Amino acid sequence: MARRVITIGLLFSGSGAYARISRAGRAGALRAVAAVNADPTLDVTLVPVARDPQGNVDLYGPLCTEVLRTTGARHVIGTTTSWSRKEVIPALERAGGALWYPCPYEGYEASDHVVYTHACPNQHLIPLFDWVLPRFGARACLVGSNYIWGWEMSRIAHDLIADAGGAVLSERYLAIGDTDVDRLIDEIAATRPDFVLNSLVGPSSYRFLEEMARLAARDPGFAPDRCPILSCNLTECELEGLGAAAEGVISAGPYFAGHSGPGAWGDQPPGGFASSIEGAAFRAVRALARLLAHRPGAEALDLAGLLGPDGAQGAAHGIDPAHHHMAQPGLVAQVRGGRFEVIAATPAIAPDPYLARARRRPDARARLSLVRP
Repeated sequence: MARRVITIGLLFSGSGAYARISRAGRAGALRAVAAVNADPTLDVTLVPVARDPQGNVDLYGPLCTEVLRTTGARHVIGTTTSWSRKEVIPALERAGGALWYPCPYEGYEASDHVVYTHACPNQHLIPLFDWVLPRFGARACLVGSNYIWGWEMSRIAHDLIADAGGAVLSERYLAIGDTDVDRLIDEIAATRPDFVLNSLVGPSSYRFLEEMARLAARDPGFAPDRCPILSCNLTECELEGLGAAAEGVISAGPYFAGHSGPGAWGDQPPGGFASSIEGAAFRAVRALARLLAHRPGAEALDLAGLLGPDGAQGAAHGIDPAHHHMAQPGLVAQVRGGRFEVIAATPAIAPDPYLARARRRPDARARLSLVRP
């Protein structure tokens, strides 16, 4: 069949504080482009046009504008932080483009120009707390990067901890890239929480985990089986180089490499994905390609037109027509021996980005399917 050639944008940073996450997203998007272009059932050939903001948040908007206005692309895969995502939304609105966002985020957003292909809080933080709080308690220390992700994750955590009758013992933020974690560690050592929620990004998180491992070596009360470190944004793409510092971290997300039990993503390529970031970017490109395929002229449509009347076309590919999020498994996993092992799973969670439904239910624990080590 004749194939239509369609340009898409890639907007990932190859350097900067969150480069490991960005490189994983870029790898997933390029892997999907190759898969789409080799698929004989599709009548589209995707041509990626990449731009690298180099971790500079001020470059995301201009580079997105350049891609949309000069390359013919209507769709961009990328951005990593919520800060960078919000920076490109005005550019998308002006040019009538769409962003396919492949990273976990804090919720409380729905844009006519964004499709969210990773997890929001009812798909990561709530399953994580549902598993952790009954086992460890609800006295917490909260640490995060000093921007939207850190602030909002802590705000939601406050509500969940209060619902559980717990208490937030301390709450601290660091600028992205700041590695001066001594004050955070001192407060955690002094307050002795039941767990620590780590919403730091990049080198800040890596240094924090290293210093927490040193604290646990000095004081067994901070060992992972006594005071675990929790995360909703640590994935396999960041484990390299952390070594023993990551041991025992409990994380939540829609995918962990090697998991094939309850909640495993269906329709994976051979070998699966190296991380959920790679997988969410891959799935974004694949969903876009399938929406474009066998619909001549669809490449000129805005997102609303592409998703179809009342979002019916998008819903057929797993995109919620109301707010453009996707249903996701809710997996809880712990780093053991240098890799994540899934310890609990909810097979499918409908997206609820505004937490409009009840945050917690009496049967929350019953919804989790335990996975034996």
